[in-house]
Amino acid sequence: MSAGTILRDGILLLALAPFAYYLSAILAAFRFYRNTPRGKGDSPPVSILKPIRGLDRETYDNYASFCQQDYPEFEILFCVTDENDAAIPVIEKLIRDFPERPIRLLAGSEPLGVSDKVNKLCRMVREARHEILLMSDSDVRVQPEFLRAVVAPFENPRVGGVTCLYKGLTDGSLSSQIEALGNSADFAAGVLVAWLLGELDFMLGAVMVTTKKQLAGIGGFEALVNHLSDDYELGNRIAANGRRVELSRHAVSVVYPRQSFADAFRHQLRWNLTIRCSRPGGHLGLLFTQGLPWAILAAAIAPAAKVGAAYLAGYVILRMAMAWRVGVSGMHDRLLRRNMWLLPLRDAFAFVVWALSFFPQRIHWRGQEFYIRDKRLVPVTSRDR
Repeated sequence: MSAGTILRDGILLLALAPFAYYLSAILAAFRFYRNTPRGKGDSPPVSILKPIRGLDRETYDNYASFCQQDYPEFEILFCVTDENDAAIPVIEKLIRDFPERPIRLLAGSEPLGVSDKVNKLCRMVREARHEILLMSDSDVRVQPEFLRAVVAPFENPRVGGVTCLYKGLTDGSLSSQIEALGNSADFAAGVLVAWLLGELDFMLGAVMVTTKKQLAGIGGFEALVNHLSDDYELGNRIAANGRRVELSRHAVSVVYPRQSFADAFRHQLRWNLTIRCSRPGGHLGLLFTQGLPWAILAAAIAPAAKVGAAYLAGYVILRMAMAWRVGVSGMHDRLLRRNMWLLPLRDAFAFVVWALSFFPQRIHWRGQEFYIRDKRLVPVTSRDR
């Protein structure tokens, strides 16, 4: 057997790895959604913490969804950047429209580190009245049963944190849809495979729930003010303290802004850089979850047309089956249901972003530029430019 034949057969074997991943994700979704845990009905009071900077698309509706929770006792704390923040009139309207809800508006936070979001969380934790803390991004929208679903796991004393998968809501633009489809068709599948293989040791930033006691045990958010990935670090440190991070079966929605392909590319590049810095092995392993490039390569070098066609057919069938079971059947993502045909384009976009994420040494975030050093953000100064 020639060296060329050995190399070809080796590549064809590696090209089966994404198929194994797709099947693992389908299995994980079947097990994850098979039984919905039911709590005893305990409903401890909750403090919802919302760090805010400026306006998102449909800001009022996003905030209002948290006020419409079917839950007996909770408060909402909003912390804006300063008294000129554009979100303030929206929050003030919210306070008028929901007088029965304890809603507080805080302006400014002590600059403990480079992460403005975490600086705000530090202040809100100090001011929160309740033991259970729920942190959620400003562009998240939830259903009325959300709060009960994410608090219920704390009935188990081993649970130290709860997090949620998320799907996308867009304005219909192609660039936003290409990015949003990745939530339930790609990212959620990876989280479920991690869940299948063992207990989670990370959280997802859209929703993070923990307690003041657990937070104090890891040094509070003060210990995370310079980290690029505060959600990963929070979950990782809670798990390192011997507590479980529970993945809720209740998926929330992230409302995507109207954006160009360049905006979507920069956002996805930053997300890939976050994974590369937080979990370098996992970032490299993403190569073996991407069926499209492997199927194309296998079809190009296959010893027979039927073999090449089998790889392409396997990609299409298993990729669609995974996306349907995880995103449509499991997460009830109507955007994905309507746009399954876009998945090959989404996969091509994701592969290019992943490949390019090995090169940048800086990221742009919230109007600032940073280096990443040992999982921490280091501001780029004028001297560095």
